[in-house]
Amino acid sequence: MSDAPEVNPASAKNSEQHPLDALTGGAFSAETSGDRAARIRDWLTTQPSVEQLQEVHKELSARDKSAARAVRERLDEIRRTENQEKISVEWAEKAQALLAATPFDAAAAVAWQRDAAKAGAALSREPLSQFKAQFAERVKAVEDLQHRTQVQREVALLLAQRIEVLSTKSWRDAKAVLEALGSDVGRWQEQAKELTSDAAWGSVDSRFPPQLEAASAQLALVWDAFQSALTQTEAAAADESAPLPTVPVWADEIRVGRGLPPETAQADAARPAQARAAAPKSNKPSQEQVDAAKAALSQALEALKAETAAGNSKAGSAAVQAMRAAIKSHGRFVDGALVTEVHEALVAAGEADGWQRQNADKLREELVAKAEALLNRPDGQALGGRKIQETLRALREQWKQADQGAAANHALWKKFDEACNAAYKVVEAWHDKLRQDTTQSKSQRLALVEEIKAWAAEHASSKDWKGMGRALRQFAERWRESGHIGEKLFAELQPLFKQAMSAAEAPLHTAQKASLQRRNAMIDEAAALGSAPSLRIDAVKELQQRWQAEAQGVPLDRKHEQKLWDAFRKPLDEAFNRKGAERGARAPAVELSEHDRRVLEASKAVEAANASGDAQQIRTAMAELESVLKGQAAAKAEEIKAQAQADQASEATETEAPEAVVAKSARPIVAVRGDDRPGMKKEAAAPAGRPGDRKDAGRGRDGARGDRGAPRDGDRDGARGGRFVREDRGPRLADPAFRAQREAMEHAQEALRKLAAQAHGEALSQLMTAWEKRDAEQLPSAQQLGGRVTVPVRAAWSSAIAATPKGDAAQALLRLEMAADVPTPADQLQARRALQLQLLTRRNDPSPQETWGQDAAQVLASTREEATARRLQNALKHLLRK
Repeated sequence: MSDAPEVNPASAKNSEQHPLDALTGGAFSAETSGDRAARIRDWLTTQPSVEQLQEVHKELSARDKSAARAVRERLDEIRRTENQEKISVEWAEKAQALLAATPFDAAAAVAWQRDAAKAGAALSREPLSQFKAQFAERVKAVEDLQHRTQVQREVALLLAQRIEVLSTKSWRDAKAVLEALGSDVGRWQEQAKELTSDAAWGSVDSRFPPQLEAASAQLALVWDAFQSALTQTEAAAADESAPLPTVPVWADEIRVGRGLPPETAQADAARPAQARAAAPKSNKPSQEQVDAAKAALSQALEALKAETAAGNSKAGSAAVQAMRAAIKSHGRFVDGALVTEVHEALVAAGEADGWQRQNADKLREELVAKAEALLNRPDGQALGGRKIQETLRALREQWKQADQGAAANHALWKKFDEACNAAYKVVEAWHDKLRQDTTQSKSQRLALVEEIKAWAAEHASSKDWKGMGRALRQFAERWRESGHIGEKLFAELQPLFKQAMSAAEAPLHTAQKASLQRRNAMIDEAAALGSAPSLRIDAVKELQQRWQAEAQGVPLDRKHEQKLWDAFRKPLDEAFNRKGAERGARAPAVELSEHDRRVLEASKAVEAANASGDAQQIRTAMAELESVLKGQAAAKAEEIKAQAQADQASEATETEAPEAVVAKSARPIVAVRGDDRPGMKKEAAAPAGRPGDRKDAGRGRDGARGDRGAPRDGDRDGARGGRFVREDRGPRLADPAFRAQREAMEHAQEALRKLAAQAHGEALSQLMTAWEKRDAEQLPSAQQLGGRVTVPVRAAWSSAIAATPKGDAAQALLRLEMAADVPTPADQLQARRALQLQLLTRRNDPSPQETWGQDAAQVLASTREEATARRLQNALKHLLRK
């Protein structure tokens, strides 16, 4: 046996290194598949070339397919990227061609994006992402132009309609709005010019430029015709020899202005009725009917398309109406293709509904749901019989319209009819109740008629005219409250009631007629007494007593009776006024004293101050007049007092006669109540004594009456209960002086009230102006605003006006209106009621009458609006006066 070691052929083979092992980092010499895949992934991060990847993949796929998968995915990614780059270059060239094309094709741009995405082009990478953004901007600009073109066309139609409406009104109204209408037309033309001058205008769809041109031409034509007609109308109005305008309404107005009758055009469009052959009914239409339907709809469709292309179509136009009539007559005989074409044409013409034949079943299902919902109402929201009846009629009319030009659907009709019949049961119950009420009301009214007849027979000889009038009014009120009945039945019963009432009112009417004659006679007698040279008072009193007796005996209508009474009083009042004037003229002239003359002069000074309109001068004159009156009275009082002292010093003894005279000069005071209010203290307690003792007697043991000249304890100024002291008003004024000073003072007070109101209005206007201009300098002073506005409140108002507008003044306005007790606008009544309920729950919070100054400051701090300003001014007008 040899000692040499045995060599394993496998180990010798593995010891040989692979040529690509150094390139891949030992991937081919790795012992495990996981280790080999990891080394391959590390090698791929070095970004090997395509040739190296292909060589490694070729060698590795034969040894380890799992590890070779990463290399294959890298190769696939490289091939995919190369393909995308080739595709991107191709689509980029197409995009550049589209962007460079003139005009720009928006539809082709949208198709480019769709087709590139289908071909696998990377639209999110450069450069296709840039082209995509450019296409989006260009397409948006073109679509915006197209939308603005449609808007301009609609605006042109509206302007033409405005001009057409003006041609149906007075030409003076058209002339009044000519300037505003001309500015609108000019603005439209400028906007249309901006559209056509846009750089992207050549790229819009080919159907939009003709529409804008047609709208512009039509508007220009209508505007020129309107201006020329209005000019011609103005010339015809100024010159009668000028020709009349072509507008019928304006021509008739000019004719009427010239004194001619208007010319009325009566055109009787008499079209012979076409006789229709009675064809036998069959479920399937004949070929002649189908051909005639197609021909009629095709003709109407061509006319509608032509009008739409010209830009003259609008909802409710003649072409649309003709198409609707053709659909109503022949719609059920045509196929679906023509239906779709007609629907699209109607939508393009402005009819949003189009032809709903394909949606007829959908409309019918909606009608079925509405019919079933008539009874399936929430609790408390059930409909009444009349409302259900009107709704059912409307639903059946809508069903008839849905059936026009569409095939019938018997299943839906059955459900709809069943739902309508179920709902109609409520209507039937309502009709039954209505018939019962009508029968009851009829019986009540007939019974009332019989009662009136019986009452008339019973009171035929009665003379209680007031009682009869009261009973007849009660009968009429009961007739009005007898319940509702139909018009036909009311027309039958009303004559019966009138006949019975006429018979019952006959005696009263006879008595009223006789009383009217007697009152007219008394009016004539009063006129004779009033015109007599000497007024007989006894005859006037006797005549007035007769009038009162007549008025109490026979009642008349209140307004008529008042007119008669005014006619009766007028001559007597005139006679008494004349007698008073004569008595005043015959009265002897009154000799005026020096005091009267001073009062008259002061009164004239007050009247002069009133005429000047100066409040300070008026107050000064009033003070001087009062000082004249009081100064004279004071001087007179001092004179009387000095005379009394002189008499006391000269006379040794006093007699009771002066005391009697003094006692008679003043009104005797029987009793004066002391101040017995709670919490009040009496100045001195009444002295205790025996009944019958004088309360003004001396308090000592030797209390005596005292000196007659000394003031008594029970005098008017003493502590005996605080008797009322009558002010000494001086000597009696003569009648002219008294009247003059009274009238002067009344006129002065009235003038001061007017000046105060005027000053109040001016201050309020200045306040509103300061708020409007946000200028606190224009805010009136606290003295001008009145005593209710304190200095802190005015300072708060000034700060609110000077600050930037902020906050909501809705609640503050409501509080101001509540404080001023002024009405609130109708749309704010609910909010005011809610605020009042909140205030009831906040008893400790200050009331609006206490915080109206702060509320006004909150309103002044908010944004000014016309409605808010009116409400604030109305509230402050009342608050500043209180």
